[in-house]
Amino acid sequence: MEIHVYYEGDDDPEKCTARRLERFDEAVLHRQMKAVPYGVALNPHAEQALSPADRADALDTLVALDCSWESAGEAAFSMAGEHRALPFLVAANPVNFGRPFELTTVEALAAALWILGEPEHAERLLEPFRWGETFLELNAEPLRRYAACEDSSEVVAVQDDYLADE
Repeated sequence: MEIHVYYEGDDDPEKCTARRLERFDEAVLHRQMKAVPYGVALNPHAEQALSPADRADALDTLVALDCSWESAGEAAFSMAGEHRALPFLVAANPVNFGRPFELTTVEALAAALWILGEPEHAERLLEPFRWGETFLELNAEPLRRYAACEDSSEVVAVQDDYLADE
């Protein structure tokens, strides 16, 4: 599956996970929205949760936003593709460790790949990050359960189980 990232460049370049993915030839960064290809677009404001059913719509392309949380809604609004939100997961990156839903770009992409049935690709994306394996360990059960769902409504039901425990 091809990985593409719309990159606004408003984060610290030394901590930017999307830029590191580009350096390792794991993602293509786009600095103009019109250059981003059509695919499944990870959008934290989307109305539908990502599920294995989206695999058919992915067109072998997964797209993420790399921008500040403040501008994510506006940036996602103008992005083409099938917009999907990730379900409940916990960050493992040093800045947001243990915080739900506050994932880095690489964590979001790896989670999406896992849910879409590409766990080996997810592991490969996370290899350059010392906390990458920790992300998969922290979220092993929910990722396994989300990947076993049929569709978005089942993913939301699984997510509701986790949120009820929080």
